[in-house]
Amino acid sequence: MTVRTDVVRTESTSTAHLGAEGLTLGYAEHTVVTDLDLQLPPGRVTVIVGPNACGKSTLLRALGRLLKPARGLVLLDGEDLHHRPTRWVAQQIGVLAQTPTAPEGMTVFDLVARGRQPHQRWWRQWSAEDEARVTEALHQTGITDLADRHVDELSGGQRQRAWIAMTIAQDTRTLLLDEPTTYLDIAHQIEVLDLLRRLNHDLGRTIVAVLHDLNQAARYADHLIMMRDGRIVAHGDPADVVTDRRVHDVFGLEAIVVPDPVTATPLIVPAVPRYARARGNGELVPAEPADRIG
Repeated sequence: MTVRTDVVRTESTSTAHLGAEGLTLGYAEHTVVTDLDLQLPPGRVTVIVGPNACGKSTLLRALGRLLKPARGLVLLDGEDLHHRPTRWVAQQIGVLAQTPTAPEGMTVFDLVARGRQPHQRWWRQWSAEDEARVTEALHQTGITDLADRHVDELSGGQRQRAWIAMTIAQDTRTLLLDEPTTYLDIAHQIEVLDLLRRLNHDLGRTIVAVLHDLNQAARYADHLIMMRDGRIVAHGDPADVVTDRRVHDVFGLEAIVVPDPVTATPLIVPAVPRYARARGNGELVPAEPADRIG
C-alpha cells in the first residue's frame, strides 16, 4: 500500500472528538483527578504537562478506557466509552503505555502485527489488508529493515518506533501516549516527537501525549493542557498557556519565557539564583534572578 506524504492536514467528519465531563478519577480511596471537564481538539497534537503526581497519566489512562471513572464520563463522539464494546473502542483509540514490554524473542513484525487484533474475528484471521497495514506502519516509522529483528535487541529509539508502528497498524483515529520519550537520549526524543508530529500531519491522527519536558511540549503541541493537583490550570495555544507566572505557580520554578530561536514557540529559561555556571577562570557565580514573575 502506497501512502502519500504530502497530504495537508484537515479535519473531517471521520475525526474523533474525545473529551470528558465531570471526571473524577482515583485508585482505591485516593482521588487523583476531581470533577474535570475536557475537550480535545480533533486532528491536532495535544500535550498534557504538569508536576509529578498531578494526574497526567491517570487522565490519559481514563481517556483510553484503561481506568474506570469514579464519577463522570469519557466521551468519544458524544458516546460514553464504557457503554461501547471493547473491540470497538480498540478500533477507535490506540494507547501506548509509558514502558511497554514485549514477550522475549518477539520480532518487530510480530509486535506490529498485534495492532491488527481489534480488526480480526474468529472467522477472519490474517488477511491481505492486515499485511498491507503492517507493512505501511513499518514504512511510516522507518523500521522496515528491522522487521525480522527481535524487539529486545533494539535500541531505545528503535524500540519506541516499533511500539508506535504497532499503534499505527491498529489504524485508530486517536493515539494516546504516556511519556513516549522516557529513558531516551535527546536525539531519540526528538526523533520520536518528530515522528508523532508527522503522523498527525500526514495521516490526520489526533495525538494526545503526556510529556515531562515543558520546552518540548511547547514546541510540538498545537494544544497544551497544564495540570496541577488533579485539575486543569490552563489549556490552549502554548503561547497563551506558558507564562512566567504559570511556570512559577504550577512547577514552583522562577523562570522567564522567551521565544524559541528556531520555532518561536515558548522557551522556558530557569532564573533561580543558584551557583550554576562557571566562567572562563573556573569561578562559580550565581545566576541573576528574574526581574519579574508575571
